[in-house]
Amino acid sequence: MQLDVVDLLDFYRTPLGRVAQGILARKLALFWPETKQDRVLGLGFPTPYLAPFVAGSERVFAFMPAGQGIFAWPKEGNRSAVLVDETALPLPDSSIDRLLMVHTLEMVNDPLATLQEAWRVMAPGGRIIIVVPSRGGLWSRLDASPFGFGRPFSKSQLQKLLRDALFSPEKWEGALYIPPSKSRMMLRSANAIEKTGEKFWPAFCGVIMAEATKRVYQGLPATKKAKASRQLRPSLVPASTRQAQQDPDTT
Repeated sequence: MQLDVVDLLDFYRTPLGRVAQGILARKLALFWPETKQDRVLGLGFPTPYLAPFVAGSERVFAFMPAGQGIFAWPKEGNRSAVLVDETALPLPDSSIDRLLMVHTLEMVNDPLATLQEAWRVMAPGGRIIIVVPSRGGLWSRLDASPFGFGRPFSKSQLQKLLRDALFSPEKWEGALYIPPSKSRMMLRSANAIEKTGEKFWPAFCGVIMAEATKRVYQGLPATKKAKASRQLRPSLVPASTRQAQQDPDTT
């Protein structure tokens, strides 16, 4: 199920949305404390989390799926948001150093094809962070946030999906242990609840955050060398040409 961009914008304007954004942004800063001279791509609805990477990166893009819709980003300066087909990104091979997926895999029709396309545009050794709703958390069971729509993932499911797309998972984090509640008291206690959740009930996180690297395989060497003396000739040769080859002195 693909949410509309208006619904996503509305969520991040709510108190719960701002709290969720702050928690996830702090986690992302721990994953990528520096992106100096890197080309950074955000796919899905990444704009609430891209601002910290703009200053130090070579370039930052926001690609949004056509089924979701798009809005102008950033508000000032050159626009860097593009409407795309997530399985056919308008980028050359190996052109992106880092890729952030938020509100993506749980929404798209073909998660594997989306990851394979991400693999194509990423440079060798490039790093990807994926944020998906956790199957065991409360956020995937309630429609109070965008994380309650689409398909949730377990760690093992996401791990298999990454490996099938030729990514090597390297780091895992859970986040959003706070229930998706509009209670002011709950929201004011969000940071304390996050710390407690990380320590005592890590399996009940609201979202899973995974960082992986692009795997690059070398071609296998040939088992036999072709004979240098072998000459290949076309099988369908006109009769006159065959006769000339057999009797080169004929004029």
